[in-house]
Formats: sequence, structure tokens, C-alpha cells
Amino acid sequence: MDFDQVLEEIGEFGRYQKTNYLLICLPVMFAAANSLSYVFTAGTPAYRCLIPECENATDHLELYPNWIQNATPGDVDKNGVFTPKTCYRYRVNETFIGSQQPPQQHHSCPAQLFEKSEQRCNSWVFDSEENTIVQEWGLTCKENAWKLAFVGTMHFAGLVCGTAMSGYFADRFGRKIIFIICIMFMAVTGIAQGLAWDYNSFLVFAFLNAVGTSGVYPLAFIIGVEMVGPRKREMSSIVLNYFYAVGEALVGLAAWLLHDWQLLQYALSVPPLFFVAYYWFVPESVRWLIARNKRESAGKIIRKAAEVNKKELSMALLDNFKSNSPLEPTKCCDQEMDSKESLTGDKTSEIWLSVKEVFKSKTLVGRYTIMLYIWAINAVVYYGLSLNSTNLSGNKYLNFALVCLVEIPGYSMAWFSLRKFGRRFSLSGSLFLCAVTCVAGGYITQGSTWAIVSLFLIGKLGITSSFAVVYAYTAEMMPTVIRSGGVGVMSTFARFGAMLAPFVPLLGTYYEALPLLLFGGASLTAGLLGLLLPETFQKKLPDTVAEAKQLGKSKPKHSNDDSSLPPTAATNATNTNNNMESSIT
Repeated sequence: MDFDQVLEEIGEFGRYQKTNYLLICLPVMFAAANSLSYVFTAGTPAYRCLIPECENATDHLELYPNWIQNATPGDVDKNGVFTPKTCYRYRVNETFIGSQQPPQQHHSCPAQLFEKSEQRCNSWVFDSEENTIVQEWGLTCKENAWKLAFVGTMHFAGLVCGTAMSGYFADRFGRKIIFIICIMFMAVTGIAQGLAWDYNSFLVFAFLNAVGTSGVYPLAFIIGVEMVGPRKREMSSIVLNYFYAVGEALVGLAAWLLHDWQLLQYALSVPPLFFVAYYWFVPESVRWLIARNKRESAGKIIRKAAEVNKKELSMALLDNFKSNSPLEPTKCCDQEMDSKESLTGDKTSEIWLSVKEVFKSKTLVGRYTIMLYIWAINAVVYYGLSLNSTNLSGNKYLNFALVCLVEIPGYSMAWFSLRKFGRRFSLSGSLFLCAVTCVAGGYITQGSTWAIVSLFLIGKLGITSSFAVVYAYTAEMMPTVIRSGGVGVMSTFARFGAMLAPFVPLLGTYYEALPLLLFGGASLTAGLLGLLLPETFQKKLPDTVAEAKQLGKSKPKHSNDDSSLPPTAATNATNTNNNMESSIT
């Protein structure tokens, strides 16, 4: 049956769908929060060397006393504020100590007390307003910086593993139950991160937490969007991304209020435990039930939706949800099963033949190689900008929240540009916008804080728009038979690229503007390569490899409405319902 016709009868986005859609969006916020919590739990607080000649470690110590410039080397920023080095101090002047009683806390700490030669210190004074795993396990100085960045890498590794597993299990056991299991697993492992007893255990739980987190958004998208009619589907897919952006911003707000990595982890992980109640409130995917021939269960959900939406169902529609007659001959059923197995085998064979054809075509190999590069750059820059936002001047919590919230206009810009300017110019234009603003932000290091933050935000807006466009663009360049798998391969490759993102901000320790210049240069090359790709807007979706090769060479043809859908919706609308989640992941 055509399920879209069923949705027309029960209402495309009635009260029943709105209620369930809101319920589905709430866990997405916590999934987004868990996906970026390591930015603050594994963040580096402000700290300096303890100077025992001038202060007592048992007292409440000031982070930057007025004498600190006498005791430690450091740098003066553009505002004239002195920032001491984190792991070096000046040597004590033994001659001065021999001639004068060294000052203690609450006394001056004169420059004569120290020689101007540096030495490493082994005890520190930390910012009392922020407590992270750096203090917890002594992960100080440059030699431990990679350990903090590696937490992010483990997170992305968990996303790669979890995405594949959640999609498979959701196909086999149902969308709803796997959705709830992913939420519970995310919550439990998130709490375990707060209870971690050392760095290695924290890494393991961070990986497992990402495995659970990875399944929440794709399955929420499928459950939420499948019950929405065609004319409302693009809206619902965009709004889900809005909730994701708000969830990311909540991390900054929670970190600002709590100041402690364990409390932050609990605040983001305990509330999702209550979503176990969704087992009784959220319905299973009707499309999945129909695909599994569970028509009576699907019929109950359809009748409930019609009742809540105050719609009358036709008898013809209700007949579709009756179970098969028990008197149906076994031979007929056996023949039907044999036919299905034969079709599955033929489909698998067709997929591999198409893959071989793609590799034989220099045109398609070139296009898809460019797309792989663009996907990887999108991932590195998108996540890199989020991570690097805490290094900007000003309030790092507010900066982080703004960098996350700017994704909302970014998704909206992608939706608008896809319809007005086509795929190629939308993709390259978004990347160029990111490139220009990142390079400008890197060079205007002496400018005002608001100017640098504004350029940074515009860069994040551009890369968000690019990431959204690339989903639709990739799907429209792939032949139908390998479209779902092709988008999945691109997305997985991007996740591998994202594993490098946590290390990019470390380059700022060598040259402050280097991370932004790197992001800008990478975005520029990706944008230029994007101009080499064929335009797919208002063209027929390629069903075969031969049709895919002809893109950009044949005359434009009007396609169906799917070509104008927003990124995530377009990706799914071009696939069958049974493999819907593959294109998302």
C-alpha cells in the first residue's frame, strides 16, 4: 500500500503526530548534549605553577595575584593582560634568600626573589571556578594535551561503531525498542563517565556513550518523520535539527552553571533515564510494522492516530490492516517466501554490479572522490569550530552556546539556497563563506572580541549549511540501487575525518591563528572542487549508473518534489522505506 495515502486520511501532521514528534525531539536534545559534553569535562581550565616561596598550598589561593609576573614567565595578550605559562616558573635567587627572609602569603613577592631562568614546576594552582579531568588525574602541560584531545577521537570512534549497529538492530527488532535502548545505554554510560576512577576508564565509557548516542538522532528522525505527510516532511526534518542545535547549546549553559565535570556529566545523563516511559507512550514505526507484515499492530496505531486527529477512516483502508487468512494455503506462502528470497538475491547482485560499474567509470570515480573529500572537510571543520570555540576571547561558555545555536540559521540558509541556487552553488557558496570568515578571523587577532566572535559564528553558519546541502547533493548524484549505501559510505568516511578534529585546536599553542587558517584553507579547496561537480537541481534522479554518468551532460528535466526537500529529508525521500535509516547515517 502507499502509506502516504494513509497519512492523507489520518492527517499529515495532526495532533497525534505533533505530540509524538515533540516526544521524539526531547531525547535528541540530550543526545546532542552528550555528544559534546567532553568539550568541558575534558577541557583545560586556567592554571599556573604554585610558588611555595610566596604562597601556602593549603590556603585559598588567587589564580593571578599581582606579583605573579615576578615569579613566572608568560605572555601579554592584546588587551595588556598578563597570562603566566602553565608549567614553568622562574628559579629562586638563592643569594636574595640568604640575605632576606623570603616573603610569605599576604606579603609582596619581589622580582629580586627570582632569577630570570625558567624551570618546570610539579604543583599547580587551578581556577576555582572550573573543575575537569585535568585536575582529577593530573593531565597538565603539553605532554598530556593529546590525552584530552583523544577523548574526542574515542567519541567519534564510538559514533562510527554505534551508527552501523543501531541501523542493523533497528531493521531487525524494530525502531522503537532500539531507540529506547540507545537512550538508556547513553544515559547509563554517561553516568559511568562521571563515576570513572581513572583516565582509561573514562575513555572506555566515553566510547560506549558515543555508541549509544549515535543511534538516537537517526532513529528519532525515522520514527518522527515516517508518520508525517509528504507536504510537512521537510519542515519536520529541519525542526529536528533545531532541537539538536539547542541540545548542543545546553552543554555550554550547564557547564557555566555547574563548574564541575562530574556534576555536568550527571546533569546530562540522568534525565534521559526517564525516557524509558516511551516504551508505553511512543508508537512503533508503522512503515516497519508493514514491512514485517505486522498489519494488525500497524492498524491499531493508525486507528489511534485517526481517533486523536478526529478523522474518519475508509473501509478500504481498514481492510489493508487485517491479518492474512489462516486458511491461506501453505504452498502459496512458500512460493511467496521463495519469491522474496529470489528478489533479495537479485537485488544484492544488482548492487555489486552497479558498484563495479562505478569503479570502471573515471567520471564517477572522480566525482565521488571529490565528494569524499568534501564530506571529510565538512566534518573536520564543523566539529573543529565547535571545539575551538572555547579558545575564543570572552566568555567561553557563551561563545560555545552561540556557536551551537548559529546552526539554526545555518540549516535554514541551506533550505533556502537549495531551492533558489541549486546544489552546486549552494555547496560551494557555503564553503566559500566559511573559508573567508575563518581566514579573516584568523588574521584579525588584534581586533575587538565581538568582531572575532562574529566572524567565527558566520564561519560555523557556512559549514553547517554546507553539511546540510552535501546530504541532498550526494543522494542526487548516486544511482538508485546504491544510493542509500553510497550516502552511508560518505557519512562514515566523514566520521573518520572527524576523529582528527579534536587535535586541530592544539595547533593554536604554536600559532594562535593556525586552526582558523587551516579551517579556512580546507574549506576553500573543498569549495573549489565542488564547482567541478554536475548540477542535480530539477533533474531526474539517476536510476542507473549510466544515468548517473550523464548528469551535467544531459538537458535539465523536472524531477519529483523530493529534489526540493531539505538535506536530511531529501536523502530519505530518495530511498525505500526499508533502508531509510541507512541514508541518514
